[in-house]
This record gives sequence, structure tokens and C-alpha cells, in this order.
Amino acid sequence: MQKVAVGALLLPSLAKAGISEGLSLAKIKQVGLQLYSVRGEMLADPIGTLKQLAAFGFTDIESAAEPGKGAFYGLAPKEIKQICQDLGMTVRSGHVSLDDQWQQSMEDAVEAGQEYLICRSLPNEGKTADNYKRAAELFNKAGEACKKHRLIFGYHNHSVEFQQENGQVLYDLLLEHTDSDLVTMELDLGWMVATGNDPLDYFRRYKGRFGLWHLKDMDGRRSVELGKGDLDIVNLIKNGKQAGMNHLFIEQEQFAGSTPMESMERNVKYVKGLTF
Repeated sequence: MQKVAVGALLLPSLAKAGISEGLSLAKIKQVGLQLYSVRGEMLADPIGTLKQLAAFGFTDIESAAEPGKGAFYGLAPKEIKQICQDLGMTVRSGHVSLDDQWQQSMEDAVEAGQEYLICRSLPNEGKTADNYKRAAELFNKAGEACKKHRLIFGYHNHSVEFQQENGQVLYDLLLEHTDSDLVTMELDLGWMVATGNDPLDYFRRYKGRFGLWHLKDMDGRRSVELGKGDLDIVNLIKNGKQAGMNHLFIEQEQFAGSTPMESMERNVKYVKGLTF
């Protein structure tokens, strides 16, 4: 198996620890999951699902708000925090909307023990440069509000952000018009690659801006289990320090021939089995 020097992935925070050059045979021990991958299971049996995920080896979770079930699949913020602590996991992050419930979202995130609060989609629908600049202003304000709550605000991309207007990539406008001290980017690697963009190019041009990753493998535009798609996972993780990556979350949106839980078990084994 290919070896790279990423000894710091033994620690929860890659950016703080840095990459220890020359250290080989290191393994990733801190692996997160975006719970959207198993949303059906979480809605049906959140506690039982969390127990299974902990048994698989996940250490961090990232929630995704569901209509009618709130940010934590019907569980109270303190409840999911305690359940995860008892299982040896951390509610590290959560996806919500930047809407009129934003104050409550921040308060819930604090109660759940989160470190990050992520805006999961643009707060406006217009795919224009002006709207992206306005969104960047809102993100800076949201980042200031989160900072007062000792939270880190971030934004998660899909594919639409890589559209262009007059040769300008809209996603780049978010990076250029947000304050790096207030806004981190949760980079969905799968969608970036699926749209024909190179993450390593972004790591070089916007060093340190991508504090969180969605490790999502893609076969074209179809989400697949890790190692079965187009993502150069080892090389991307090797460049995690340059990106500023602190935590990674596995995410898979489509399933062929297996259940979401079966795929999650294989995915976490794949990541923990990588030798650097």
C-alpha cells in the first residue's frame, strides 16, 4: 500500500498538529460520518443507529437537520451529546440552514457540544456573482455570531457553486469575500472532483481555508463506496495540512447492492485501513 507522511492523522486535529514528515505506517484513527448518509436509519432508530456506528469505529458525527425532526433526529441536543459521549463519539458538527431559526441553531449546537456549525446551502437561490457576494457578507456575520458562542461557522458546497459567470467561478467568490478568521469551508471533495475541478489547486490557491472535508467518492456523478470512484483519497489526505483540514467526515448518498449501514461499515474500515 502506498505510504505518505501523515502521522498527524493519529490526532483529532490535523491542522493544529501539522504533518510529521518521515513518520510512516501511521493510520487514521479519528473518522467522522455525515449522518445524512444514514438518515433513514437515524430517523427510524437514532440511538440504535448511533450504537452501530460507534461499533463500526466512527469517532465523530455530523448531523443534518431533518424536517419535523430538528437538527438531531428527534433527540434533544443534550441527549445526543450524552449518548455519543457514552459511546466514545463526539457530536463534532452539524448542518443547518441560515434562516430565521439561526439563533436557536447556534444555541442547540452549543448544547450538543459541537465545535462547528455548517450552513448546508446558499441562503439565497440566485446563481449570480452578486448573490454570491451577498451570501459571503451573510457568512461573515454568521461567523461573528458563531464566534460569540465559541462555535466555528462553515459552508458546505455542492456542485452548483462551481458554475461560472463571465469566467468567474462562483465558489471562488465565496472564498475571496469571506473572512478566513470567521468562515471555514467544509469541502465536499466528491462534488468538487465531479465538476472537473482539482482540490489540490484549491489547496494551493486558498491555503488553510478547508477546515472540514466530506470524504465522498464519486464514479462520475454517482456517489459510491470509498475506493470505488475517482477520488485520489491518499494523495488528498497527504495534502491535508496545506488545505487546513481539521476533521473529515465520510459521506455517501447513493447505494447499489448494499444497505447504507453496510456501506458505512466498509467505508470506515477502508479509511482506517489506509497506511501512510
